[in-house]
Amino acid sequence: MCWKSTVLGATYALAFSTAAALADSDGTVVAVSLWDKGEASLDNAGMVPGLMMSEHGDMSLATTGVTLSVTTVAAGEVTFNVTNDSDSIIHELLVIPVASTDTPMPYDEVSMRIDEDAAGALGEVPELEPGQTGSASFRLEPGQYLLVCNVAGHYPMGMWAILTVE
Repeated sequence: MCWKSTVLGATYALAFSTAAALADSDGTVVAVSLWDKGEASLDNAGMVPGLMMSEHGDMSLATTGVTLSVTTVAAGEVTFNVTNDSDSIIHELLVIPVASTDTPMPYDEVSMRIDEDAAGALGEVPELEPGQTGSASFRLEPGQYLLVCNVAGHYPMGMWAILTVE
């Protein structure tokens, strides 16, 4: 048997055992895609008006984004399996509980990032190189959560999503 067949077989076995383990767990799994439209994605930083999630303007202008496999989950253990689908830009995923989407995040215009401590961030999947994956699990109570890439300038460019926990 050649080494490629052995590696491919082991990869498939790992994928199936991982899927089985997830199916047997008591938690919810949310697949997350962190994406952008290439190197020029951040050229017009601030193009998506407003930093309040309820008044975000025309999201069709966003050149970066966070796409979730589901937008509503049950309370309890939630695992985020994150893929950086960019060809060239590093991204991360931060999980922040929000009391209201009408309340602006504590955004620092100098660093072009959300103040993670002031926002009460629960944790993150740290910076991922293009094509890289990562995951993190959190015990989430009912409410709304901002899932955001907090790399400088990415949040105001539309790189966030809201997850509702019921």
